[in-house]
Amino acid sequence: MTSNKILIFIPTYNEAENVERIHREVIGLGIEADILLLDDNSPDGTGEIIDRIIEKNSNTFAIHREGKLGIGSAHKDGIKYAYEKDYELLVTMDCDFTHSPSYILEFIKLSERANIVLGSRYMQKDSLATWNMFRKSLTHLGHFLTVNLLRMPYDASGAFRLYKLKAIQEGIFSLILSNGYSFFFESLFILHCNKISIVEFPIELPSRTYGSSKMTFKDAWTSVQFLGKLFVRKLFNFKSLIWK
Repeated sequence: MTSNKILIFIPTYNEAENVERIHREVIGLGIEADILLLDDNSPDGTGEIIDRIIEKNSNTFAIHREGKLGIGSAHKDGIKYAYEKDYELLVTMDCDFTHSPSYILEFIKLSERANIVLGSRYMQKDSLATWNMFRKSLTHLGHFLTVNLLRMPYDASGAFRLYKLKAIQEGIFSLILSNGYSFFFESLFILHCNKISIVEFPIELPSRTYGSSKMTFKDAWTSVQFLGKLFVRKLFNFKSLIWK
């Protein structure tokens, strides 16, 4: 383990064409940080590529899981690892270049103002212009419900985040139930309910990303339904959202 206090976490599944490239770009930022790559036994050989990467890079580490266990559970494992290794800042991002590594520098600066930094797709007009209508509509619906049901005015469904771990009790994350895409809504809502300070930074999605989205219609619809469950939990079991 290095002495770095920043961990950049990138979960992967079938990212053989992306993982070396994203790793190279993150390294190219020149940040004193470690990188954690987590793979869910990708059938396209992503795991083997990751093993080659860590052999050549002393600041890069890997978690290999036995199968596809869900994006939410992947992030839980990344967060657990970061606490266990005593990192101060944790950056989470996608591997398919939906999230530009260049924003990480701004996230780190903003961590002086808040304990969570979110990459927001709603602070700039037409930031979703390159998405298809289906994906765009579901994303807007999720954001509408987040704002109006949960009274949380943030881009809550995105994975591009920074957590200031030393300012967030680890136990708060144990309240999160979801292991799928709903993790992003639920985790931010629980952190918000526990009065963890949040700031957003506008991000632009690239005109093209490599590979295809892993989110299915079922994943997206389940996430939207989960917002309703969070609303009910807020009304009738608010204590379950608070860590003491």
